[in-house]
Amino acid sequence: MTTEATLAPTSASPTARQVWTRARGIALALVVLLAGAVAIAVVRSDARHGELDPRSADPGGSRAVAELLADRGVDTRVVTTLDEAATAAGPDTTLLVAAPDLLTPAQQTRLHKAFAGSGSRTVLVASGSASIERLAPGVTADPATSLDSTLAPGCALPAARRAGTADTGGVRYTTTHLGADTCYPSERLATLLRLPDDKGNGDTIALGAPDILLNDRLDEQGNASLALQLLGSRPHLVWYLPSLSDASATTPDDERSFFDLLPSGWLWGTLQLFVAAALAALWRARRLGPLVPEKLPVAIRASETAEGRARLYRKTDARDRAADALRSTTRTRLAPLVGAPVTQTHTPEALLPALSAHLHGNGQDLHALLFGPPPSDDAALIALADRLDALEREVRRP
Repeated sequence: MTTEATLAPTSASPTARQVWTRARGIALALVVLLAGAVAIAVVRSDARHGELDPRSADPGGSRAVAELLADRGVDTRVVTTLDEAATAAGPDTTLLVAAPDLLTPAQQTRLHKAFAGSGSRTVLVASGSASIERLAPGVTADPATSLDSTLAPGCALPAARRAGTADTGGVRYTTTHLGADTCYPSERLATLLRLPDDKGNGDTIALGAPDILLNDRLDEQGNASLALQLLGSRPHLVWYLPSLSDASATTPDDERSFFDLLPSGWLWGTLQLFVAAALAALWRARRLGPLVPEKLPVAIRASETAEGRARLYRKTDARDRAADALRSTTRTRLAPLVGAPVTQTHTPEALLPALSAHLHGNGQDLHALLFGPPPSDDAALIALADRLDALEREVRRP
């Protein structure tokens, strides 16, 4: 123990190369996962740029239908806040809500109150269960979407009969309103629903899919005819694109958490990664069981065992355990030399009187030396080892 401070680092400590060798597989997997996530985000961001935006000429934009409406005398105004959309209510206005599910419940309720009874037309594009019941009370969105994209009118609504087949397949709706027009059915559920307003000449239209408004789908089937009839019945069209920058979306009564803003696919993907990591841990984990004794292949000297144990104590700063080991070993060797009972070797009441009698009244504090508190630092531990050696030599002296 006196040479403990000069010992080299134990060979059991992993080197930087060993740590890198063990962790490089996990690091590579994380890098690949991060690169894939960035690539997917970039691709999706590029593909979704300007979707349902009447100013965008991208395939997913709606500039073509806005130009056709302009040729027929309908002016289109884009708004991105709830205040602008709510103040546009009037009998000569059509409001198109591009993404109703992005609105908070408070925004949905306020928007419905602004247009209820105003005589205007409200068109809800692909409104799901998160929004349809507030924006169109009495209407329910079916969890299962339509299997077919192109559907036949299947109703007496003049606009639908003139347009013919159209790409309305998407969200399917049911309603309790007896006077509603249920068009373009898919398995007896409507993908286009018109609810007349009991208080005026207005109505609400729930459109199951945005396909008839997209630039790259407008010239297919009867999409253009249906879009122009639904949006061109009034001289003014207000195109509402909900935005996260809208102050009304962050009211204290309806705040969204970070997880509410994450797409559901990312949450499911993260859950799958955790499950995969747990399965990998179970596969690679060390199997625990009863200890199996086996003979060592070589003989190890006691001094090497003591030296290795001392290194472990030093590595963990376990001076208390090292001191206990030194004192216990010293007491075990001193007890038979002074005639103390073997069963009471570690009992101060039995060992200390026999030891004092053998030393003929030596004045050193034997209790503090053999049963005292642990040393406070390495120097005190070395001093304790020296004093224990001196005590044992004193006892052994004839």
